[in-house]
Amino acid sequence: MLIKLLRSKIHNATVTQTDVNYHGSITIDADLLQASGLLGNEAVTVADCENGNRFETYVIVGEAGSGVVGINGAAARLSKVGNRVIIMSFVLATPEEAVVHRSRVVIADAKNRAAETLVHATGLERPGR
Repeated sequence: MLIKLLRSKIHNATVTQTDVNYHGSITIDADLLQASGLLGNEAVTVADCENGNRFETYVIVGEAGSGVVGINGAAARLSKVGNRVIIMSFVLATPEEAVVHRSRVVIADAKNRAAETLVHATGLERPGR
C-alpha cells in the first residue's frame, strides 16, 4: 500500500503573469523553487485562493530573483494576475517511509520570495523508534 503525502508547498504566492497562448505549465522563480525543493518538470497541483479553482500542471524554472509565478496555457483561464495561489507537490510513500517523511512548506511574501520555511513531520514518529 502507498500513501499520498505532501512533499513540497509554496503558500501564498502571487500570480505575476498569465499566458493562455503558452504551451502549458506554471513558471516559478528559481529561488522560490530552490527554497521549496520543487523541481523543473515536476507535477504540481495549484489552488487559486481567490476563486477556488484547482488544476494540475508542471513546473518550468523561471529567472532567479524575478519573483515570477506565471500561469500558462489553458490554466491561465483559471487564475489572473494578482491572485494568490498555493502550489503543491505530492509523493507516494510506503507506511515505513511515511513515518520518517517530512514535507517542506515555503510561505511566500508579496514579492514571491521565501519569507518563511517550515518542515512538517507526518506525526507518526514514536519515541524510541
